[in-house]
Amino acid sequence: MSDPVLTSRNLTVAATQFEPHIGDRAFNLAAIDRMVRRAASEGADLVVLPELANTGYLFQSTTELATLAESVPDGTSVRFLASLSRDLAIHIVCGLAERDGDSFYNAAILTGPEGYLGKYRKLHLWNDENRYFAPGNLGLPVFDIGIGKVGIAICYDGWFPEVFRQLALSGAELICVPTNWVPMPGSESRDDTMSNILTKAAAHSNGVHIVCADRIGTERGQPFIGRSLIVGPDGWPLAGPASADREEVLLAVIDLSSVPQSRILNSFNHLLGDRRTDVYR
Repeated sequence: MSDPVLTSRNLTVAATQFEPHIGDRAFNLAAIDRMVRRAASEGADLVVLPELANTGYLFQSTTELATLAESVPDGTSVRFLASLSRDLAIHIVCGLAERDGDSFYNAAILTGPEGYLGKYRKLHLWNDENRYFAPGNLGLPVFDIGIGKVGIAICYDGWFPEVFRQLALSGAELICVPTNWVPMPGSESRDDTMSNILTKAAAHSNGVHIVCADRIGTERGQPFIGRSLIVGPDGWPLAGPASADREEVLLAVIDLSSVPQSRILNSFNHLLGDRRTDVYR
Protein backbone atom coordinates (compact mmCIF):
# COMPACT_ATOMS: atom_id res chain seq x y z
CA MET A 1 0.00 0.00 0.00
CA SER A 2 1.40 3.42 -0.93
CA ASP A 3 2.12 6.03 1.71
CA PRO A 4 -0.67 8.55 2.31
CA VAL A 5 -0.27 11.95 0.71
CA LEU A 6 0.07 14.68 3.32
CA THR A 7 -1.87 17.85 2.65
CA SER A 8 0.14 21.01 3.25
CA ARG A 9 -0.96 23.03 6.24
CA ASN A 10 0.74 26.35 5.69
CA LEU A 11 0.74 28.99 8.40
CA THR A 12 2.43 32.39 8.33
CA VAL A 13 3.93 33.05 11.75
CA ALA A 14 5.43 36.26 13.12
CA ALA A 15 7.81 37.06 15.97
CA THR A 16 7.47 40.66 17.13
CA GLN A 17 10.37 42.40 18.85
CA PHE A 18 9.91 45.72 20.67
CA GLU A 19 10.51 47.47 24.01
CA PRO A 20 7.74 47.36 26.62
CA HIS A 21 7.85 50.06 29.31
CA ILE A 22 7.71 48.93 32.93
CA GLY A 23 4.43 49.85 34.59
CA ASP A 24 2.91 51.61 31.57
CA ARG A 25 0.11 49.31 30.44
CA ALA A 26 -1.46 51.88 28.11
CA PHE A 27 1.84 52.38 26.27
CA ASN A 28 2.45 48.62 26.08
CA LEU A 29 -1.00 47.80 24.74
CA ALA A 30 -0.62 50.53 22.12
CA ALA A 31 2.74 49.02 21.11
CA ILE A 32 1.20 45.54 20.99
CA ASP A 33 -1.62 46.84 18.81
CA ARG A 34 0.87 48.48 16.44
CA MET A 35 3.13 45.43 16.17
CA VAL A 36 0.31 42.92 15.74
CA ARG A 37 -1.42 45.01 13.09
CA ARG A 38 1.88 45.43 11.25
CA ALA A 39 2.45 41.66 11.30
CA ALA A 40 -1.12 40.98 10.16
CA SER A 41 -0.79 43.49 7.32
CA GLU A 42 2.24 41.51 6.13
CA GLY A 43 0.27 38.27 6.10
CA ALA A 44 0.73 36.79 9.57
CA ASP A 45 -1.82 34.19 10.70
CA LEU A 46 -0.24 33.79 14.15
CA VAL A 47 1.72 36.45 16.02
CA VAL A 48 3.99 35.89 19.03
CA LEU A 49 4.76 38.76 21.44
CA PRO A 50 7.42 38.98 24.17
CA GLU A 51 7.25 37.81 27.78
CA LEU A 52 5.35 40.14 30.15
CA ALA A 53 4.65 42.35 27.15
CA ASN A 54 1.78 44.20 28.83
CA THR A 55 3.65 45.21 32.00
CA GLY A 56 7.40 45.24 31.57
CA TYR A 57 9.67 42.83 33.40
CA LEU A 58 11.66 44.13 36.38
CA PHE A 59 9.22 44.61 39.22
CA GLN A 60 10.55 46.26 42.36
CA SER A 61 7.99 44.83 44.75
CA THR A 62 4.99 42.55 45.01
CA THR A 63 2.95 45.69 45.54
CA GLU A 64 4.02 47.02 42.15
CA LEU A 65 3.25 43.68 40.50
CA ALA A 66 -0.16 43.60 42.17
CA THR A 67 -1.10 46.90 40.56
CA LEU A 68 -0.26 45.54 37.09
CA ALA A 69 -1.18 41.84 37.11
CA GLU A 70 -4.60 40.89 35.75
CA SER A 71 -7.01 38.02 35.97
CA VAL A 72 -7.29 35.68 33.00
CA PRO A 73 -9.47 35.78 30.95
CA ASP A 74 -11.29 38.77 32.42
CA GLY A 75 -8.43 41.28 32.62
CA THR A 76 -8.03 44.38 30.47
CA SER A 77 -5.10 43.02 28.46
CA VAL A 78 -6.71 39.66 27.74
CA ARG A 79 -9.91 41.28 26.56
CA PHE A 80 -7.87 43.67 24.42
CA LEU A 81 -5.90 40.82 22.82
CA ALA A 82 -9.03 38.74 22.26
CA SER A 83 -10.69 41.69 20.54
CA LEU A 84 -7.59 42.26 18.40
CA SER A 85 -7.57 38.60 17.36
CA ARG A 86 -11.23 38.74 16.40
CA ASP A 87 -10.77 42.01 14.52
CA LEU A 88 -7.83 40.71 12.47
CA ALA A 89 -8.94 37.04 12.32
CA ILE A 90 -5.56 35.82 13.58
CA HIS A 91 -4.07 33.97 16.53
CA ILE A 92 -1.93 35.77 19.11
CA VAL A 93 0.39 34.41 21.81
CA CYS A 94 1.33 37.05 24.37
CA GLY A 95 3.21 37.00 27.66
CA LEU A 96 1.56 38.80 30.58
CA ALA A 97 1.42 39.01 34.37
CA GLU A 98 -1.51 37.00 35.73
CA ARG A 99 -3.21 37.37 39.09
CA ASP A 100 -5.17 34.43 40.48
CA GLY A 101 -6.43 35.18 43.97
CA ASP A 102 -3.37 35.97 46.08
CA SER A 103 -0.95 34.33 43.63
CA PHE A 104 0.86 35.79 40.63
CA TYR A 105 2.08 33.93 37.54
CA ASN A 106 4.37 34.75 34.66
CA ALA A 107 1.90 33.58 32.04
CA ALA A 108 1.16 33.57 28.34
CA ILE A 109 -2.23 33.46 26.67
CA LEU A 110 -3.48 32.26 23.31
CA THR A 111 -6.26 34.11 21.53
CA GLY A 112 -7.85 33.49 18.15
CA PRO A 113 -10.61 34.69 15.84
CA GLU A 114 -13.09 33.21 18.34
CA GLY A 115 -11.49 35.04 21.30
CA TYR A 116 -9.61 33.72 24.32
CA LEU A 117 -8.45 30.10 23.92
CA GLY A 118 -6.21 29.28 26.87
CA LYS A 119 -3.15 30.03 28.96
CA TYR A 120 0.20 28.65 30.08
CA ARG A 121 2.07 29.48 33.30
CA LYS A 122 5.87 29.56 33.21
CA LEU A 123 7.35 26.49 34.87
CA HIS A 124 10.94 27.63 35.38
CA LEU A 125 11.36 31.04 37.01
CA TRP A 126 14.47 33.11 36.38
CA ASN A 127 16.31 35.06 39.08
CA ASP A 128 14.10 37.66 40.83
CA GLU A 129 10.96 36.20 39.24
CA ASN A 130 11.17 33.79 42.18
CA ARG A 131 10.46 36.72 44.53
CA TYR A 132 7.16 37.60 42.92
CA PHE A 133 5.73 34.74 40.87
CA ALA A 134 4.57 31.26 41.79
CA PRO A 135 5.89 28.43 39.59
CA GLY A 136 3.49 27.35 36.87
CA ASN A 137 0.96 24.71 37.87
CA LEU A 138 -0.88 24.01 34.62
CA GLY A 139 1.65 21.63 33.11
CA LEU A 140 2.39 21.93 29.39
CA PRO A 141 -0.92 22.27 27.55
CA VAL A 142 -1.17 21.85 23.78
CA PHE A 143 -3.85 23.83 21.96
CA ASP A 144 -5.58 22.74 18.76
CA ILE A 145 -6.11 25.82 16.59
CA GLY A 146 -7.69 23.96 13.71
CA ILE A 147 -4.81 24.00 11.27
CA GLY A 148 -2.48 22.42 13.81
CA LYS A 149 -1.40 22.02 17.41
CA VAL A 150 0.43 24.73 19.35
CA GLY A 151 2.42 24.59 22.57
CA ILE A 152 3.79 27.48 24.63
CA ALA A 153 7.00 27.93 26.64
CA ILE A 154 8.41 31.08 28.22
CA CYS A 155 12.07 32.22 28.21
CA TYR A 156 14.05 30.18 30.80
CA ASP A 157 11.83 27.17 30.05
CA GLY A 158 14.02 26.87 26.96
CA TRP A 159 16.97 25.76 29.08
CA PHE A 160 15.11 22.54 29.92
CA PRO A 161 14.96 20.01 27.05
CA GLU A 162 12.12 18.23 28.82
CA VAL A 163 9.78 21.13 28.05
CA PHE A 164 10.08 20.84 24.28
CA ARG A 165 10.18 17.05 24.38
CA GLN A 166 6.97 16.83 26.43
CA LEU A 167 5.20 19.30 24.13
CA ALA A 168 6.31 17.31 21.08
CA LEU A 169 5.17 14.04 22.63
CA SER A 170 1.82 15.69 23.37
CA GLY A 171 1.36 16.53 19.70
CA ALA A 172 2.70 20.08 19.39
CA GLU A 173 3.84 20.95 15.88
CA LEU A 174 4.58 24.60 16.67
CA ILE A 175 5.95 25.97 19.96
CA CYS A 176 5.57 29.68 20.67
CA VAL A 177 8.06 31.26 23.08
CA PRO A 178 7.43 34.74 24.49
CA THR A 179 10.78 35.66 26.05
CA ASN A 180 12.87 38.35 27.75
CA TRP A 181 16.37 36.99 27.10
CA VAL A 182 19.20 38.64 29.01
CA PRO A 183 22.96 38.32 28.33
CA MET A 184 24.42 35.04 29.56
CA PRO A 185 27.87 34.87 31.21
CA GLY A 186 30.65 34.39 28.68
CA SER A 187 28.48 35.37 25.71
CA GLU A 188 29.92 38.83 25.06
CA SER A 189 32.42 37.76 22.38
CA ARG A 190 30.27 35.09 20.74
CA ASP A 191 28.67 35.39 17.32
CA ASP A 192 25.63 33.37 18.38
CA THR A 193 23.58 33.57 21.58
CA MET A 194 23.05 30.60 23.88
CA SER A 195 19.30 31.20 23.65
CA ASN A 196 19.41 30.81 19.88
CA ILE A 197 21.63 27.73 20.08
CA LEU A 198 19.26 26.03 22.52
CA THR A 199 16.25 26.94 20.37
CA LYS A 200 17.78 25.49 17.23
CA ALA A 201 18.78 22.32 19.06
CA ALA A 202 15.28 21.91 20.54
CA ALA A 203 13.62 22.38 17.14
CA HIS A 204 15.84 19.79 15.50
CA SER A 205 15.86 17.19 18.28
CA ASN A 206 12.06 17.25 18.51
CA GLY A 207 11.11 17.98 14.90
CA VAL A 208 9.01 21.06 15.71
CA HIS A 209 8.72 24.66 14.56
CA ILE A 210 9.65 27.24 17.23
CA VAL A 211 8.87 30.97 17.22
CA CYS A 212 10.73 33.09 19.79
CA ALA A 213 9.73 36.74 20.34
CA ASP A 214 12.16 38.68 22.53
CA ARG A 215 12.09 42.23 23.78
CA ILE A 216 14.78 44.89 23.38
CA GLY A 217 16.04 47.82 25.44
CA THR A 218 17.31 48.30 28.99
CA GLU A 219 14.92 48.30 31.94
CA ARG A 220 16.00 49.41 35.42
CA GLY A 221 19.60 48.67 34.49
CA GLN A 222 18.92 45.26 32.92
CA PRO A 223 19.72 44.98 29.19
CA PHE A 224 17.85 42.59 26.91
CA ILE A 225 19.40 40.98 23.86
CA GLY A 226 16.72 40.89 21.16
CA ARG A 227 17.74 38.28 18.58
CA SER A 228 14.21 36.93 18.07
CA LEU A 229 14.01 34.08 15.59
CA ILE A 230 11.81 31.51 13.86
CA VAL A 231 13.24 28.00 13.49
CA GLY A 232 12.08 25.09 11.35
CA PRO A 233 11.91 21.44 12.45
CA ASP A 234 15.32 20.78 10.88
CA GLY A 235 16.84 23.18 13.42
CA TRP A 236 17.79 25.95 11.00
CA PRO A 237 16.38 29.51 11.18
CA LEU A 238 13.58 30.41 8.78
CA ALA A 239 13.73 34.07 9.83
CA GLY A 240 16.19 35.94 11.99
CA PRO A 241 17.90 36.16 14.28
CA ALA A 242 16.69 39.73 14.55
CA SER A 243 18.92 42.58 15.65
CA ALA A 244 19.96 43.13 19.26
CA ASP A 245 18.38 46.55 19.58
CA ARG A 246 15.78 47.34 16.91
CA GLU A 247 12.03 46.97 16.77
CA GLU A 248 11.31 44.27 14.19
CA VAL A 249 8.72 41.85 12.85
CA LEU A 250 10.04 38.52 11.60
CA LEU A 251 7.80 36.45 9.31
CA ALA A 252 8.02 32.92 7.96
CA VAL A 253 5.67 30.55 6.19
CA ILE A 254 5.74 27.16 7.89
CA ASP A 255 4.14 23.90 6.78
CA LEU A 256 2.86 22.05 9.82
CA SER A 257 2.35 18.89 7.76
CA SER A 258 6.15 18.62 7.42
CA VAL A 259 6.57 17.73 11.10
CA PRO A 260 6.10 13.93 10.89
CA GLN A 261 8.60 13.57 8.05
CA SER A 262 11.13 15.84 9.76
CA ARG A 263 11.34 13.34 12.62
CA ILE A 264 12.38 10.48 10.29
CA LEU A 265 16.16 10.73 9.87
CA ASN A 266 16.65 7.56 7.82
CA SER A 267 15.27 4.04 7.43
CA PHE A 268 16.18 3.17 11.00
CA ASN A 269 16.02 6.35 13.04
CA HIS A 270 13.08 8.40 14.33
CA LEU A 271 13.66 11.30 16.70
CA LEU A 272 10.80 10.39 19.03
CA GLY A 273 10.51 6.69 18.27
CA ASP A 274 14.14 5.96 19.21
CA ARG A 275 13.69 7.13 22.79
CA ARG A 276 14.92 4.51 25.26
CA THR A 277 12.05 4.74 27.69
CA ASP A 278 13.24 1.50 29.27
CA VAL A 279 16.28 3.40 30.51
CA TYR A 280 14.98 6.91 31.18
CA ARG A 281 11.67 8.55 31.76
